[in-house]
Amino acid sequence: MIDQSVVAPPDSAARLPVRPSAGRFLILVVVFVCAACGLVYELELVALASYLIGDSVTQASVVLSLMVFAMGLGSLLAKRLRCRAAVGFGLVEAALALLGGLSALVLYATFAWMGESRYALIGFSLSIGVLIGAEIPLLMTLIQRVSRQDAGGTVADLFAADYVGALVGGLAFPFLLLPWFGQLTGALLTGAVNVVAGGALVLWVFGRDLTGRERGLLLLVNVLVLAVLATAAVLVDDFERAARRAVYGDGVRVAVQTDVQEVVLTGGAEGPLDLYLDGRLRVSERDEYRYHEALVHPAMRGRHARVLILGGGDGLAAREVLRYPDVRSVTLVELDPGVARLARTDPALAALNEHVYGDPRFRVEYADAFTWLRGRGTAGAGAYDVVISDLPNPGITPSTKLYSEEFYVLASRVLAEGGRLAVHAGPPAVRPRTYWTVEATLRAAGFGTSPYTAKGRAAGFGTGPDRSHDGKNAGGAEGAGEGVRTDWGFVLAAAGRTPAVGLAPDAPRLRSLAPPVLEAGILRAERTRLRDLPPSTLVHPRYAG
Repeated sequence: MIDQSVVAPPDSAARLPVRPSAGRFLILVVVFVCAACGLVYELELVALASYLIGDSVTQASVVLSLMVFAMGLGSLLAKRLRCRAAVGFGLVEAALALLGGLSALVLYATFAWMGESRYALIGFSLSIGVLIGAEIPLLMTLIQRVSRQDAGGTVADLFAADYVGALVGGLAFPFLLLPWFGQLTGALLTGAVNVVAGGALVLWVFGRDLTGRERGLLLLVNVLVLAVLATAAVLVDDFERAARRAVYGDGVRVAVQTDVQEVVLTGGAEGPLDLYLDGRLRVSERDEYRYHEALVHPAMRGRHARVLILGGGDGLAAREVLRYPDVRSVTLVELDPGVARLARTDPALAALNEHVYGDPRFRVEYADAFTWLRGRGTAGAGAYDVVISDLPNPGITPSTKLYSEEFYVLASRVLAEGGRLAVHAGPPAVRPRTYWTVEATLRAAGFGTSPYTAKGRAAGFGTGPDRSHDGKNAGGAEGAGEGVRTDWGFVLAAAGRTPAVGLAPDAPRLRSLAPPVLEAGILRAERTRLRDLPPSTLVHPRYAG
């Protein structure tokens, strides 16, 4: 994209194989294509960084600020190439196509085999930004050589082509490249389009201005870049399988990219089942029951005929709810139909959730939880005795609205008189500010709150919505290394009163939860208390990624 106006000095007219008006049009077409490709590279870096590193706001800020800064450097550096603008532009586009096309592969490789992709992200953001910044000064020089239009008109034409190209690239990325080709192949395809457009313009339109050595060099470089991108595209499936093995181990049984996220299942037939969503460990069969028992059963103390579960498409929270014979209906609101389909059809996961999707009392609705609650309006008032919020960690940026004051006000409207809301709020021991901000936000929404924690057993993995594959929670602290116990933080809430944390008289036999365990969990939570924290709202989110 254009970062500044550049006016080219007069130069001798180019010897063109086409009329000047046609040459000008071809240059503007290439500006359009390059702008589209450049924006795809930016969006691809932001999307992959958000997936691999987390916190999309931070990653977008880092990528975009570095790229805009680097574009300014590229514009300055391009001054040295303006005397040989045609060959300079051809080499810049070849380098940009190679770096942009391979950026997704390299970022994923560093994450899979080195466990860290931040430095690669910074390097690609700077290098791609420098090359994008060098495009416009060189194109300005070339278009001035083709047509003697005034500088103001030339700049206006370049801006128009650049911004329209950016629009097309920005729309193509989420609606065409990602769903049809995926991030890796989509980046490679974009690089191929980029190198063909740049190479064709220079070799055809400005070929007569090049020396024989320059033509040979550009042709060789463009062919090599295309060959590298094509080879990578052919091998991309093998690369993905190898990278998944490096990240998840050898036991990957299912790996699918839904419309919402990447879903990976490992183990199950010959070992403990693990469910990963976008690289984060969502469920580990080793101790998931500890998490789900602590989330569900304290909320079931009291009337619990009608239960609403927000999130939890794996069916494990519903499994615990349906252990009560007097539960008449369970409604689950899940954003991703792919997760629910897997929970219903995968033999190992369906066995783990005890086939809840086949229970006549259970029904699922596919929607964003915030939008679904908002759409209930007054018609859904008092519809549920218990609401269970089994959602990703509030530190994950897309989830912040699901931990806002507005969200909890909406949840309070669907609760019946005397109803309870149970919320997973992240690990209080390692992220106390996040945990107690959730509690403060619930109080701001009119709830009385009872915070408590639950401990997982010592294991190689943690579980719950905020756990990563290496046993660390989303906050980055050790959560489940050998000899270290995971901790999960919950808040039990009720409108206008403080609910008691305990178990219902008719509670089923539980594997990990008992009154003394809950009492200890209340004390552990209280020891981490932070007071006077402001609530999180839609316009002022308070959760750090």
